[in-house]
Amino acid sequence: MWKNLIAKLRQVMYRMGLIRGIKSVYDKKEIPINETFFNQIDVWKALYSGYHEDFHKVKYHTLNGTRTRRMATLNIPKVVAQELATLIFNERCEISISDPAFEENVKEVFRRNQFEREFQRYLEYTFAMGGAVVKVFADDSGVRLGYVTADCFIPLSWDQDRIREGLFVSEIRRQAKKYTHLEWHIWEGSEYVIRNELYESSGEDLGVKVPLATLFPDLQEEVRIRNLKRPLFVYIKPNTANNFDTTIPLGIAVYANALDTIKSLDIAFDSFQREFRLGRKRIIVPTAAIRTVIDPQTGQAHRYFDASDEVYDAFNFDQDSDTIKDISVQLRVEEHINAINALLNLLAMQIGFSAGTFTFDGQGVKTATEVVSENSKTFRTKQSHEIVIEEAIRELIEIIGQVGELYGFFHAPSEYEVTITFDDSVAQDKNADALYWIQLVNSGLVSKQMAIQRVLGVTKEEAAALLKEIQQEQQTVTAQAVDFFGMTSGGEG
Repeated sequence: MWKNLIAKLRQVMYRMGLIRGIKSVYDKKEIPINETFFNQIDVWKALYSGYHEDFHKVKYHTLNGTRTRRMATLNIPKVVAQELATLIFNERCEISISDPAFEENVKEVFRRNQFEREFQRYLEYTFAMGGAVVKVFADDSGVRLGYVTADCFIPLSWDQDRIREGLFVSEIRRQAKKYTHLEWHIWEGSEYVIRNELYESSGEDLGVKVPLATLFPDLQEEVRIRNLKRPLFVYIKPNTANNFDTTIPLGIAVYANALDTIKSLDIAFDSFQREFRLGRKRIIVPTAAIRTVIDPQTGQAHRYFDASDEVYDAFNFDQDSDTIKDISVQLRVEEHINAINALLNLLAMQIGFSAGTFTFDGQGVKTATEVVSENSKTFRTKQSHEIVIEEAIRELIEIIGQVGELYGFFHAPSEYEVTITFDDSVAQDKNADALYWIQLVNSGLVSKQMAIQRVLGVTKEEAAALLKEIQQEQQTVTAQAVDFFGMTSGGEG
């Protein structure tokens, strides 16, 4: 009671200007990271959304003074992030768990939380902003998954590259007020603690702490959990070294080191669009030809040419005052297209794609649809990112097992194997791949079980079961064939 009363008193004093609120969440002493790096995330997010003021707000001068306009953009960061996310994770990605019961429970959690759709969407945000977080929690319906973008998560402590504690930040606008919800995930000894705080502000600062019941009447201020092996969230990032701040475990956007190229691309595309407006056909006519003549009978004005037509420009000729001149500017379409394609090839190199992956045909950016060679830069980049994505999915499954066990929804086995088979159809011929493993088996270089595991993308146990089933079928077929030809012990003597 007293706690809520004090909070409400501080809220009133803050509104009256008698006390100051916290300027920024980064000013809280528990946060070991300053906001410099998060300013970079804001830049990557702005470029992904299609407008970054430093890039796309253009000033130009006219006879009427300085004006501003919005530069046209190819929005290539969106294209890059979407293409990479689609290459790596889609509906063809297969996740297998060696324990059948646990596998069914996990896949049911995925189905109820629309994991395939949401994970691909947030994987795109991961490549665009440098990271994303998947939280696991429980409600009356079962185990739930929550997704958070990089700009709403702050790491608090980490071990090597694994984040152990974190802060989730979400903003809510209600009329003229801004509310900020802080959700702390921290360890206190062997206990995992989740704390919730709510702050109110009338400006852009964090403001003052207010009761949770202001917005979340059913939310507890603190939850303590025992017997957890790892935090209830998994941080996902691109497999690209963070050269902006090597001391923190956060990732960077895949195009973070190609901002100059992205800006040059938008400048070239903007120039390409303006080429048609600024290079339009013009007819120069003498000023005498557009003088207004007033009809004395009706009072109406008459012109020799329509002065509102943009084709005509008046000019006071020194000579040949009666001359009409047609000025047609040659458009530099091919030059612009070639320049944009050259920049697209440079961008592809910077982000790990093969040259020619992105092309501009004068109407928009297209991506290569042909089969990607296994030796291509695009395929190697895809496999590189799959390493960290695969590990993140394994950790997510482990957390789902923890939460399911904790709240009694299902049992999680102590030992199991997770196999994740990404969709490599863009780069692999399945028939050729199967033939390759058959040849290795026939040469005695690998076992049949390993070949089944690699070709079908199943676990070691599943491959062993399939091999046993195949051998049993072959024995049955052989016995039937022998009996058919009368070669059994009960046949002719």
